[in-house]
Amino acid sequence: MLKITGLDKITRDLEQAQRAMAGMDGELGTVKFNPHDPASIDAAVQEVERLVDERLGGYSDNPIVGPMIDAMKEQYRTAIFDKAASARLTDGENNVQ
Repeated sequence: MLKITGLDKITRDLEQAQRAMAGMDGELGTVKFNPHDPASIDAAVQEVERLVDERLGGYSDNPIVGPMIDAMKEQYRTAIFDKAASARLTDGENNVQ
């Protein structure tokens, strides 16, 4: 006879992940920054990470949600840096004569 153990933990982890994702439904928040000011960009990254932690931090030990939290932070960080770089390039193009 085959005995499977650990299903309770997996079920709990999946239920927590479902609750966590339901908590992410809707807008996370808004961050504003000056694309020419590195301190402003860094502050925006810290703010978005705080917003993610505020929503999902209680699930950080969950083996499903924990890695998703890290991935979300990285995606938001990259998006902020990309928007800042794009804004600087656009501003530079507008100033070329």
